Amino acid sequence: MSANALSELELVRAALSGDERAFETLVRTHADAVYGHALRFFGDQATAEDATQEVFIKVFRSLASFDGRSAFSTWLFRVTRNVCLDLARAGKHRPVPTDLMELEPPTVRDFADDVVMSRVVETAIRALPPEERDALGAVTLFGMSYEQAAESFDVPVGTVKSRVFRARRTLARLLEPAEGGA
Repeated sequence: MSANALSELELVRAALSGDERAFETLVRTHADAVYGHALRFFGDQATAEDATQEVFIKVFRSLASFDGRSAFSTWLFRVTRNVCLDLARAGKHRPVPTDLMELEPPTVRDFADDVVMSRVVETAIRALPPEERDALGAVTLFGMSYEQAAESFDVPVGTVKSRVFRARRTLARLLEPAEGGA
């Protein structure tokens, strides 16, 4: 077990014994990844903020169910994914559908276009099929290994690898500069 995983396990144990600062450290460490996943899922900042809050409420209430057999980030990813799906199913928040045909990559790439490019990337990621978007998020946002992601999704490692590969290939195709551009 890595030193980072050990320290997270210690933080979980401390939080379970009532140490509020330990729980706060877990939240601060993982809030960006949780928010990023929710933003990609819903496509709306306010909804992503609501989902992030719901995730950490659920984590607080169910922290005792974390058994330490997997990395905390693996468990947290599963909680995050389930909260987003539950919110969508309940009709409280709906994922924002994106039509792949409406995506237009920027024709010029420079520092002034960073904000536009970031928005285009987020839109392209939301346009991915859910399985590919989730696999890519698990590996890139949550830093999970392919093995950890496979365990989280209850699928073979090869399935996760192919989903991440397809997601990256689709993103590369969608985001490549237009002919005659940069």
